[in-house]
Parts: sequence; C-alpha cells; structure tokens
Amino acid sequence: MQKNFKLDVSRVPKELKLILKMIRQQDRIVEGEWFLNIDWNKFYELAIHHRVFPLLYPILERKYQQNIPEKITKAMGKEYQKNTFRMLHLTAELEQFSKLCSKNNIPFIVLKGPVLAQDLYGDLSLRTCGDLDVFISINNLEILDNLLQEQGYKKDEYIQTVLNDWKWRHHHFTYFHPVKNLKLEIHWRLHPGPGKEPSFKDLWERKRETILSNHPVCFLGREDLFLFLVSHGARHGWSRLRWLLDIHHISLQNVDIDKLKKLSKKHHNSHIVSQALILTNQLLGTNINEGYFKKFPNGKSSMLAQLAIFYLERMVNLHTDPVPKDVSRYHSRHLYSLMSFKQKIIYMISTLYPYPEDAQTLPLPKVFHFLYFPLRPFLWVWRKTKKMAVS
Repeated sequence: MQKNFKLDVSRVPKELKLILKMIRQQDRIVEGEWFLNIDWNKFYELAIHHRVFPLLYPILERKYQQNIPEKITKAMGKEYQKNTFRMLHLTAELEQFSKLCSKNNIPFIVLKGPVLAQDLYGDLSLRTCGDLDVFISINNLEILDNLLQEQGYKKDEYIQTVLNDWKWRHHHFTYFHPVKNLKLEIHWRLHPGPGKEPSFKDLWERKRETILSNHPVCFLGREDLFLFLVSHGARHGWSRLRWLLDIHHISLQNVDIDKLKKLSKKHHNSHIVSQALILTNQLLGTNINEGYFKKFPNGKSSMLAQLAIFYLERMVNLHTDPVPKDVSRYHSRHLYSLMSFKQKIIYMISTLYPYPEDAQTLPLPKVFHFLYFPLRPFLWVWRKTKKMAVS
C-alpha cells in the first residue's frame, strides 16, 4: 500500500462510520462518544441497505442494548430472523436444483448464496442472499432452460439482442418461481462482457465441493472466488458493505497469493484486487498480509479506492430504476476507470458491434442484420440528433 495514503471519508455519514466501527471492533466496546447525535432511523436504514444487519444484530444484542433504542434492535432482530429463514429456504432449493442437474448430467458451480455464507462466515445466518446464482457451460443453457420451465420457473425475457450479442454482452438469464417465490440466475459468464474470463472448464478443474444439507454441491476454488468477488464488488462500486465484508473474510483464509497474482494478471484485474484490499484494510481494519501488496501493484488502486467512497457517502442502489442521473454518470465513468488499457481497447472495439437499439431504430429482416455493421455509425448519429432535438 502506498505510504501515508489515507482514504478521505469525511463525507461518509456518521451513522455508517458507527456501523463500521462496531463491525471492526467486535471484540472491544465502542466508546460512548460515538453514540452522540446519531439518527437511529438512518442507522437502521444503512444497516439494511448495506446488507450488514445479519452480522451487526448479534453485536448490538450482545454489547449495545443500553446504547441503542429498543425499537431499532427489535426491528433489526426481525430482519435477522427473516434472513435466517430465507437462507434455509434457499439451501433447500439449492439441494433440489442440484438433484435436478445431477439427474440430467449438467455440471454447475455455485457462485454465491448459502454456500458462500457457509464458506466465508461459517454460519448461514450471518450473510444475506436474495437469490441463487449458478454457473454452467453455455452449451447446457437450452437443456437447463427446458428443465426449469418444466419445474414451473418463468424466464424473465428482458434481454434484447441482435446478431447473438447476448452471448458476450450479457452474463446470465433470470428465472422466477411464482409458487416458491424464488429467483434463480443462470450464468454462462461470470460478468457482463466484453472481457476475457476463465472458461467453465478451467473453473471446474479448480472447483471445491461441499456438503450443503444432504447433497454435495460444487463452488469456486478459493482464488477464483476471490477474483469473482473482487470484480463483482468493484463493478457495483462497492455500494454495499456486504461485498467488502466478503473480501475481508476471504482475505483471512489461506489464499495462494502467487496463484492469485497469476490469475489476476491473466484477466487484467490486479489493480482491482489492490483496490479491494485498500478498502477493506482502511474501512474494516482487515489485517492484510504484506505479501498481497508486494504481489499487486497499487499506484492506480489508491485512486480507485477513493473513487469508491462516493458510493458510501450516499445510499446508492444501482439495481432499482431510475438511478439518479448524477449517480448514473458517475458510475459510468467509474466503470471505465476500472478497466485496464487492454480492456478499454476491447470495449471501444465492441461498440462497433451492432446493438439492439440499432434494430429498433431501423428494423430489418433477420437475413439483412449484417448490414447493421456498416450502418451503425449513422444510426448512432441519428439517435443522438433525435434525442437532442427532443430535449
């Protein structure tokens, strides 16, 4: 880490600073002055927003009942209980999904969910999860799609595509089960494209296996999981502390630093690893092995870490539309800043490939879709001109 570098958190709400203080000092009591002039409703909202209430609630109940209004502790306790039941429900459904895939010879890797909670926290109740995320080979997508629909799942047909760009621009399909009230994301990529990623075959060779409930399931190898969590959190601006807590916990495990460096170099995200380590070290007090910082260059990462503080200064929800314009603009710039030079080149080249908007601007028969390649610059200018005229 750069000497004397310190994150500027002066605009981060004091309620969030108190949450961070409580989490990083689990074995010590936070001093009384930290509790002065706290907006407890905001404290509660931030704990829910950042998905840290499962880890925070036991701390409040054990150490701070005299410092915090009873209604806040009780409300968080109810959310803690609901989350525990939710995680048990997801565990049972993951077992059913695993049996379905095993019966039909479809290998899959769990990305997050109950398996992640058990591996990183040692307890299902200490991490939230809204759905199940699994990774399969793109060759098995159609087979699994049919199986899921037979099981009562409904596919969310939100992806618009032209010339099969969905295969590399997008990374998962979403399914809902109306009776079970369950969302299932089937990934064929780890992240949206474009960009170089490990293949399913590579990840399968490095997978780990665990027994969750009564059925074995496979999940990412430790170094692959580290890089997946880092890239996922960075892509969302670390706008939820839960993602940084994941990095905190996996950093404490026996990660092979040399293997991690080799994989991160291959996929051009070494600077993102350093960004995550700086954030966890300074915000959560993670005792980072010096070997990490010797292996990963972090000149750019200090700047990236500071840029991420923007998302902690306000409650940013990137998953709910409409995203405020200032946040949307900032996030677009931040995503671009996360790219390596090679990734920026790939991204700029990818913009020359037709988008679904081109087909909407000038509908053509499918047999003539190849014409969108030469027409794309003109269609883009037309849309921009039309938009400026309306505004």
